[in-house]
Amino acid sequence: MRRLDWRPRLSRQEQRMVREIISEATESDGVSPVGEQVLRELDQQRTQHLVSVGETGKIDGYLNLNPEVAELVVAPRARRQGAGSALIRAALDRTAGHCRFWAHGTLISAEATAAALALSPVRRLLQMRRPLENIPDVDIPDGVGIRTYAGPGDDAEILRVNNAAFSWHPEQGGWTGSEIAERRGESWFDPEGLFLAFDQSGERLLGFHWTKLHADKPGVGEVYVIGVDPAAQGVGLGRTLTVVGMDWLARRLADALEPTVMLYVEADNAAAVRTYEQLGFTVHSTDTAYALTS
Repeated sequence: MRRLDWRPRLSRQEQRMVREIISEATESDGVSPVGEQVLRELDQQRTQHLVSVGETGKIDGYLNLNPEVAELVVAPRARRQGAGSALIRAALDRTAGHCRFWAHGTLISAEATAAALALSPVRRLLQMRRPLENIPDVDIPDGVGIRTYAGPGDDAEILRVNNAAFSWHPEQGGWTGSEIAERRGESWFDPEGLFLAFDQSGERLLGFHWTKLHADKPGVGEVYVIGVDPAAQGVGLGRTLTVVGMDWLARRLADALEPTVMLYVEADNAAAVRTYEQLGFTVHSTDTAYALTS
């Protein structure tokens, strides 16, 4: 009989077991069932952890709730046994029905589970990709200077621009210094891959492009975050920063067999999608958030 338990924190053994089933699901499905933020939360107490324990006494499912957004994984060996539905129902009970569930890759099985639980799509995130070849020339607008990250002294301006550019965004908005410090401590962080566009004074940040190299995806670089101050929009700075980062990624991945750049963009952000399409990106996959809507 399956048992569901909420945890304020996972033990080290539980963390290991959850990471194992995430790896198993990724290998089985071809897409990770959870985003990178969930992996960061496994050893933290900032979110709520729900584990599904099967008859063998081992964890065969996991859900992370933060605070009304959930991501979950079910071990391939435990699928078609109601584990996913049980995790979702528990999260709905926990949040009085006010919870969104991310389905990475929008797999057929996830769509079927959502339909069975009367959950509707409420948000879609596109993963777009393009080969790192034939990169457009960099065209820097007049009055703009671009340099790379010089250290924590740049953080205040990055936070100002980030939170202005993403004031509407549920994950990217509202950052504090801890979000930057946490990412700066990641193994993939490279200050040479964080590009900052300043005005002529060199003091006011206009925009930034944070790139990322994926150790678990050889040959893949990412347009991790692009933020442009709303006051500096309309002069093509976002495109410029994108190309600057792509050029750097292309040089870093020059020896890869098929160097590729990826990014995530809201499906309903028509202007951003159009810009990326003009730069040669195409849709690779779609992540969908589901919720009760009535």
